[in-house]
Amino acid sequence: MQEPDFIVFSQLYREAYFQCFGLPFTRQITETESKLFQQKILDQTGLTVGWRSLKNYSFFILDISKQENPSLASIDTLARYVLKAPYTNELTRKNEESHHPFWYAYREKNLGTFNKPLVKNRRFIVPLSIILLIIPVIYFLLTREGRLSFSENFKDVSERGMLDRDWQLLNKDSSYWNNRNVNKGFLTLYTLPGDNWPDSSSQPEIKNLLIRKLSADCFTAELQLEDFIPSGKWQQAGLLLMEDSTLNSPSLRISLAYNDFFGGYSKPPEVLVQAISSTGSNSNPEEFMHVPVLTLDSVASKPALLQNLQQTAIRVEKRRNLFRVLYAGGRNENAAFKELISKEFTLEPRYIAIFALKGRFAGTPIVSVKVKKFVLEDVSCK
Repeated sequence: MQEPDFIVFSQLYREAYFQCFGLPFTRQITETESKLFQQKILDQTGLTVGWRSLKNYSFFILDISKQENPSLASIDTLARYVLKAPYTNELTRKNEESHHPFWYAYREKNLGTFNKPLVKNRRFIVPLSIILLIIPVIYFLLTREGRLSFSENFKDVSERGMLDRDWQLLNKDSSYWNNRNVNKGFLTLYTLPGDNWPDSSSQPEIKNLLIRKLSADCFTAELQLEDFIPSGKWQQAGLLLMEDSTLNSPSLRISLAYNDFFGGYSKPPEVLVQAISSTGSNSNPEEFMHVPVLTLDSVASKPALLQNLQQTAIRVEKRRNLFRVLYAGGRNENAAFKELISKEFTLEPRYIAIFALKGRFAGTPIVSVKVKKFVLEDVSCK
């Protein structure tokens, strides 16, 4: 970053910090502060700047010798935050504002007010021995098949604990979110009214949507639920993959759900694993997977069948454009996974979320969902 731009960027960061915390920026920020900073920016702009980046920027501004090169997208997001730009999402910015107008507007306004550079650029010579040590590490990182990126057991569901582990909460409904710890050792969500696509009277909304950013193009994600037996129209819980952090983006939804609609045919209600895709922009969703795991008439004659839903696990794997959905269920949590479908999509998810909902059917009761575990693993795209 050239010195004039650095000076303007420093001013921008200080303004954003003051807007978030109400205090002048005087020191390097902590991890907790940077995660709160990230959440405030997301809530106001609809865009994300990584908390690690925000933390590193604080080091960089106080000591320019620190090596940091903020991306234009991140700087533009900070400018949007400071200038109170309209709420947007990653897809809209990519399509309509990829030239980062808010950063350049802020830069143009402030560049002339600064004249003196802070320090001269410093050059560093990296010893050959260090380069030789780094090369094997880089090779390992690029060639390994997979690694455990993140594992969440929900033993601590405090807001600070969740934020520290990079979770973000969207569309908070405090009356239910405040009961998330009623089952110790679990995150308890509730099948609240809402959906991730619109209808004639409602915009997309999923309340208490727990979201995190994906760190790789190819990955495996697994969600484990306990004792969740959907029993009312549209009740469901599962995973949502999204191209950006808004519900208007292209998405893929995989859930354990209840269904009693069969297009006029008479069939017993069922519990199924369902997968639905959406191209975003308020388009109609498409169900591409519908796999029953239990019919309620069979439960009437054999109540023990409900034990098949005592432990439920849903896994989704992405390698390049191929998505693979697997399911495991039973009395034991280590039941074998069964592949339900493999299908190619052009979707490039950047976020993954855990959700519970009941659609917009007023007659369906709200029930609790005990979320036991979430695992996210980066894998090779080969």
